[in-house]
Amino acid sequence: MSDATVTHIDPAAFAADPYPALAEMRRDAPITYLPELGATLITRRDDIHREEKRIDVFSSRQPQGLMTVLMGENLMRKDGEAHMAERRALFPALSPRTVAEHWKPVFEAAARQVIADLKPRGECDLVKDYAMPVSASALIAITGLAEMTCAEMDRVSQHMIDGCANYLGDPTIEARCHAATALIDAHIERMINSPPPRSALAVMRHAGLPMDSIRANIKLVISGGQNEPRDAIAGAAWALLSHPDQMALIREGKSGWADAFAEYVRWISPIGMSPREVARADTVKGVRFEKGDRVFLMFSSAGRDEAHFDAPDAFDITRDTGPAIPFGAGPHFCAGAAASRCLIAEIALPLLFDALPNLRLDGEAPFRGWAFRGPTRVPVRWSLA
Repeated sequence: MSDATVTHIDPAAFAADPYPALAEMRRDAPITYLPELGATLITRRDDIHREEKRIDVFSSRQPQGLMTVLMGENLMRKDGEAHMAERRALFPALSPRTVAEHWKPVFEAAARQVIADLKPRGECDLVKDYAMPVSASALIAITGLAEMTCAEMDRVSQHMIDGCANYLGDPTIEARCHAATALIDAHIERMINSPPPRSALAVMRHAGLPMDSIRANIKLVISGGQNEPRDAIAGAAWALLSHPDQMALIREGKSGWADAFAEYVRWISPIGMSPREVARADTVKGVRFEKGDRVFLMFSSAGRDEAHFDAPDAFDITRDTGPAIPFGAGPHFCAGAAASRCLIAEIALPLLFDALPNLRLDGEAPFRGWAFRGPTRVPVRWSLA
């Protein structure tokens, strides 16, 4: 372990709301070791932005890490040319041009169908009834797993990210994760010989990636490509509904949906951290790291760093969110960022607020998680007349 100052947390309280503890870490011990997680956390934005790029020290390769053990060695768990080769193979399915020209109409058609089914009801849970199927439909198209249902996609994604954050070693969580990866493998086998055009399966197969890499990378796309958009759609909608002054800025044309999305993922980052393993001994800001140490780059903490954001705990869609790094900052910058922005800021949020008149909250919206964070439900109502 590193020789960083030790900080203790209550894991349950950290999962309920990590932001107060992260603020204390930034102030008192910005690089700190948490025995409860067996990891050293880097919490200040500039330290994360700098160290994430030093892959010779803070390596993504983690042969015994939870993601690698549970999902296989995907491109996010490789560095250098090995990482870039697989990233290039996947890029044709996720490039900004492919998203704009090919996926956007697919995303919009699916979202409109979800809205059409919901509108006569007058009430729903935005997480389960809207954000989940909208996100899952998009991900089914992108991955090429055309026979998977939206409910299956949501379940396997949740069980995999729960497994990847299972640092307390809960055997039930691990078992669910194994069941999820087995189901994904079965769907890959069904589609691998005739994958839909431009899908992740199709482009990786065309590039000649080995099956182990294809399977691992499909799981990677699912693990971040379902929960992050799902949680950002429902969470950003909740944020706007609970901050009517911010929603008014959009209605008045003073801010846009992209501003709301960018501010939400700064404020409540759906992907809160990225793990690294120390590849060689080094010292950062007076803290000595040893080879093999586990390190968490806390993107969620970076988004509330007081050195870059005034009143960082406030939701303000007019602020400059440029310094925030919810998608990462180095060579492992999220490959699906363009798809996520398109789905959420160009389709899901504007369609939701335009289609459902007098949309309003209808109860509490609890949040959970620190490695991955989002609302567990967002009950809403709207007018039927």
